[in-house]
Amino acid sequence: MKAVIQRVRRSSVTIDGTVVGEIGPGLTLLLGVTEADTEKQCDYLAEKAVNLRIFEDDAGKMNRSLLDIGGEMLIISQFTLCADCRKGRRPSFIAAARPEQAIPLYERFIAQVQAQGIQTASGQFGADMLVSIENDGPVTILLDTEEIMPDARC
Repeated sequence: MKAVIQRVRRSSVTIDGTVVGEIGPGLTLLLGVTEADTEKQCDYLAEKAVNLRIFEDDAGKMNRSLLDIGGEMLIISQFTLCADCRKGRRPSFIAAARPEQAIPLYERFIAQVQAQGIQTASGQFGADMLVSIENDGPVTILLDTEEIMPDARC
């Protein structure tokens, strides 16, 4: 499972001209689900994202988490994070999970973040979305459970 996490002042997602989700200060998380991902990776990544200390404390150091600041999270599914660009110039998306696997994991991720007390908003899986992100810092973090999680290959 892959995530691009951006610290934001505000963020929103629009589908067909209608805003379907928006947040104030917090995190926008773009989530890519691969065919190898399981609930274990999903739960680990949700806990990791909520507890990342990437918000400034009173001394100006990144020492606070989303929980610490009472922030929100906008969660957007993005299969293109699973692109393989090693060969040629046209990305391959063969590693991206099919909707029947990806949708339940995407929904589980949202539920796991909410279970930690975080107010969430989300896009719509598979929809053509316009995402507006006011990146604060800018702070952008890349997480890949294959790289950060002990025993990720289950």
